[in-house]
Amino acid sequence: MKRSGGEKWTKKHLLGIEDISREEITMILDQAKGFKEVLSRAIPKVPTLRGKTLVNLFCEPSTRTRASFELAAKRLSADTLSITASSSSFLKGESLRDTARNIEAMHTDMIIIRHASPGAAHFLSRCVRSSVINAGDGAHEHPTQALLDMFTIREKLGRVEGLNVSIIGDIAHSRVARSNILALVKLGAKVTVCGPKTMMPLEIEKTGARVTYQLEEALKKADVLNILRIQLERQEKGIFPSTREYIKSFGVNREKLKRYAGKKTVIMHPGPINRGIELSQDVADSEHSVILEQVTNGVAVRMAVMFLLSQIKSVPERAR
Repeated sequence: MKRSGGEKWTKKHLLGIEDISREEITMILDQAKGFKEVLSRAIPKVPTLRGKTLVNLFCEPSTRTRASFELAAKRLSADTLSITASSSSFLKGESLRDTARNIEAMHTDMIIIRHASPGAAHFLSRCVRSSVINAGDGAHEHPTQALLDMFTIREKLGRVEGLNVSIIGDIAHSRVARSNILALVKLGAKVTVCGPKTMMPLEIEKTGARVTYQLEEALKKADVLNILRIQLERQEKGIFPSTREYIKSFGVNREKLKRYAGKKTVIMHPGPINRGIELSQDVADSEHSVILEQVTNGVAVRMAVMFLLSQIKSVPERAR
């Protein structure tokens, strides 16, 4: 697989969108385009990572992200090992560092980690020689989700630069929102965030995003709506008055789209969807929706990330 434009990838890890440049984002998206073509073949597999061993270390529940990484690794012919917190030595009190070092002693090449603590992937990258991919760390970042969203937008609309993208929902607690804002701003999109005041982080404007608390404002002139899952467990903590009130003020349905949004507005959602709450059934399954395309594109993007990181040779072990 050739990288477009002759650029050279130099990063050993993918820890967050904050850590990579616009050019590096574009390099990943260009690489993913080639891998998506691989996925459409009769035999959707290439020997690119044959002989490499990848570990999925998931310390939080996950279906889509973990399955996507596993499938991406297998499409690249890598050997894979999946470890979850419920079946690991975490239950016996073993530290993240010791768990990772023990895994790496089995001669692994790459560790994909999801963890509830912000900064867990950064910490791990300082403890191991393997490449580390952040699959979500607390409310901090989810870089591959943002990258697959950028890929989907570019594929659907031909570009990201200059587009109006509205992110709707619980912005304060969403790693997807944070990574998306960073990626969109770096690629030149105009970003609007919308949600209840209790779900909006302080000083969010410093990211380059515009803030509104009125859904109709977020829908107007939007080329793309990225609608976040409402974490219903937060309702018990009084983050928003009631589910019914949220639906009334911020739930996206066909009537609101017809009244305020354009006819070609693209609907995205990172999943899983609370149907009938943040997004109505008819909109989730409508011609506007690219939600299932996001899932497909996630495999291609993660293949691209794994491929690029595999080009960087491990450094000799250092004192820790």
